[in-house]
Amino acid sequence: MSSYAASPSQVPLLEETIGANFERTARRFPAAPALIDVPTGRTWTYAELNADVNDVAAGLLSRGVQAGDRVGIWSQNCAEWTVAQYATAKAGAILVNVNPAYRQHELDFVVKQSGMQMLLTAPSDRRSGYEEMAQAALQAGESLTDLVFLSGDGAGSFTALAREGRESGAAGQDALAERMAGLKPGDPINIQYTSGTTGFPKGATLTHSNILNNGYFIGELLGYTEADRVVLPVPFYHCFGMVIGNLAALSHGAATVVPSRMFDASAALAAVEMHRGTSLYGVPTMFIAELGLPDFGRYDLSTLRTGVMAGSPCPEEIMKRVIDEMNMAEVAICYGMTETSPVSTMTVRGDSLDRRTRTVGRTMPHLESQVVDPGTGKQVPFGDIGELCTRGYSVMAGYWNQPEATAGAIDPEGWMHTGDLARMDEDGYVSVEGRIKDMVIRGGENIYPREIEEFLYTHPSIQDVQVIGVPDERYGEELMACIIPVPGEPEPDAEAIADFCRGQLAHYKIPRYVQIRVSFPMTVSGKIRKVAMREEAIGLLAGTGTPAVS
Repeated sequence: MSSYAASPSQVPLLEETIGANFERTARRFPAAPALIDVPTGRTWTYAELNADVNDVAAGLLSRGVQAGDRVGIWSQNCAEWTVAQYATAKAGAILVNVNPAYRQHELDFVVKQSGMQMLLTAPSDRRSGYEEMAQAALQAGESLTDLVFLSGDGAGSFTALAREGRESGAAGQDALAERMAGLKPGDPINIQYTSGTTGFPKGATLTHSNILNNGYFIGELLGYTEADRVVLPVPFYHCFGMVIGNLAALSHGAATVVPSRMFDASAALAAVEMHRGTSLYGVPTMFIAELGLPDFGRYDLSTLRTGVMAGSPCPEEIMKRVIDEMNMAEVAICYGMTETSPVSTMTVRGDSLDRRTRTVGRTMPHLESQVVDPGTGKQVPFGDIGELCTRGYSVMAGYWNQPEATAGAIDPEGWMHTGDLARMDEDGYVSVEGRIKDMVIRGGENIYPREIEEFLYTHPSIQDVQVIGVPDERYGEELMACIIPVPGEPEPDAEAIADFCRGQLAHYKIPRYVQIRVSFPMTVSGKIRKVAMREEAIGLLAGTGTPAVS
């Protein structure tokens, strides 16, 4: 049997726009909490949030924003981000998510490549001069003509934009209703720039149908209702925050809780305790940081029942601790990519612990998955490793103004090629073995770092570990284990790691090199940048000769 799975569902796809869906939810739960912004102490009911969204959407129309115009947002997490997400959707504008870590040349590229007309900008802080860089982009004379600042209440502020919409009165709301009536579920509504490791990123273009349905079915599988409070320390600029988070929760009447502007482990757990959170999100490194807090035991996490881990593979030992020590018995693993809105496979509440620690679940409703030979494109047998591909409603409309790149990612049959190595069992469960480009070939043996990482997580002195390949004259490539040790424990060296692995792993899977680190280079969305680690390791080996074991 070949590695293929389809997931039909008796629950139909939503054939509506994001704005229409939100209005429908607000009518069902007008007095229920919708948004809690912990840093400012502000809260919104669904009725209040819908009114503010309408004001900003009408304000966009009053500024001349047309359906299909690109409106960027460049900010850490805040309540205004959520309002802007829904306001642009109602106005039919395409929201362009700008990575908060970008600097001037990256911002300039995104503004130009997307043809952005308006940019919503966070206030400058100690990490980034957002306002100054936004002004520089405006002066560059490209498409950008309007800046809106998310702080203050002056003429150029987000507050003023909302005020303009409110003061437009019935005429403004009538114009907004007319605009919404002309929108279609298949219209592009979001551009998210993928975090490439070389060159400039590509703008994955997503529709109402793409991200609304993906969020909705994630919420369905998590069992969300108006009783849930979803704590979101993950970035809104990425699909994890705005789709798996906002759209999943707000399409079900649940409340979203913003614990901090950027990830803070203590703030996340304090928000769970203070607001009786039922669901908590994070990439594995976030959960590792939370579990590693010296005062972890003092937080009351008894209200938690579920949550989502995504972004990178979850170590089995960490998953067990999250379930046992954080009360997240129904926590789900989500797998996907920006280009698929993002979730393609997911575990569900009834899955066993083994399924939730060793796989990324099964194919999402209304989608198809297959595992193919990267060379031939033919499906491989169940249990064999190949490239994971996805097809269905979630596949992006394409890369913005990059038809050649789109054709290179989506084949003529509509399959999105993920670039991930995976295997599928006969029950349709998928396990991701790593990136095709991360596979290490040592002396002709294909080595998948994930397997070695999972084993090394059982070492008592290892808090976190990533395994990479580095060049070797004799074997082509050798393995390096990059280790963050448990505080207070002795740092394991190459000999200690080799001793730990002997008799447990094949000899060619034993890391030759060990590097002790305090952190890993990561994207803002929480993915480990192994390419950067490999480049650093090559320089380190050339310069110092990291201790090795034969």
